[in-house]
Amino acid sequence: MLDLTRKYRLSALAVSLLVGTSFTYAMPAIHQDPANPQSTQAPDNSAQNKGQTDTAEKQGSSPEDREIARKIRKSIVDDKSMSTYAKNVKIIVRGGAVTLMGPVNSDDEKKQIGDLAAQAVNGADKVTNQLTVKPS
Repeated sequence: MLDLTRKYRLSALAVSLLVGTSFTYAMPAIHQDPANPQSTQAPDNSAQNKGQTDTAEKQGSSPEDREIARKIRKSIVDDKSMSTYAKNVKIIVRGGAVTLMGPVNSDDEKKQIGDLAAQAVNGADKVTNQLTVKPS
């Protein structure tokens, strides 16, 4: 019986190595084609990010600021109606003041995210909504 267990383990190891190796060789096909550098689209807001004064590095490090940012992010991600753009907006909290940045799909999403942030800090006066609506 011990001999069968060893054979099974060796077979499983061989299969996993074989499968892992095949994925390693298949992965480069997913990356950008060097012959066609236009095949991958740049992020929508990369040009806008240059020269911005509010960046993720400006995020407050206090436990309160981190908790506010966590609450806002969770409420956005938990809302299934939000687009991928909305779920990836920048949320910067410093001293209880929230700055929202990045592209969203619609004015409704922009307002909804602003409202969620205002709920987290108990007041819209503490929220600077710099979200931009992505052109369709």
